[in-house]
Amino acid sequence: MRQHNRRVFNICYRFTGNRTEAEDLTQDVFLRIYRTLASYRSAHGGFATWMTSVTRNLLIDHYRRTKRDRATDSLDDAMPVVENKESSARRPDEQALLGELSGQVQTALTKLSPELREAVVLRDLQQLEYGEIQKVLAVPEGTVKSRINRGRIELARILQQMGVRSA
Repeated sequence: MRQHNRRVFNICYRFTGNRTEAEDLTQDVFLRIYRTLASYRSAHGGFATWMTSVTRNLLIDHYRRTKRDRATDSLDDAMPVVENKESSARRPDEQALLGELSGQVQTALTKLSPELREAVVLRDLQQLEYGEIQKVLAVPEGTVKSRINRGRIELARILQQMGVRSA
């Protein structure tokens, strides 16, 4: 569990944008994995891929359950800033800039549709291969590539609207 905890938490956090909610969902994922471990078949892919599928399915369930709540939330609610790892090589001003950029990216991610968001998160943030993403999302590889491409384009458009410029 320790080996996979950070990966599952990161997926949950990137999908929800809320640390507390991501922690709760991470616990739910591991409970579900424990309960359904007998259904894991190595012939259908690696354990990490299966675990990511379980995570994705739980996030979809969560998204559907909370859809009504989100519709009533204010758009002005502040999004938490994505955590940065401390680095002795970075100056404080660089750290502050990276923290601000992470927050803007997280805000932009939440504006993507769930299908595009999960594809971009799995590829660009979790660095899964296309084949792994195909298994997790249970869609053809062409669909995976299309969603990643559309997601990146939409993310860039949203960031540009927010005034974020590429380096």
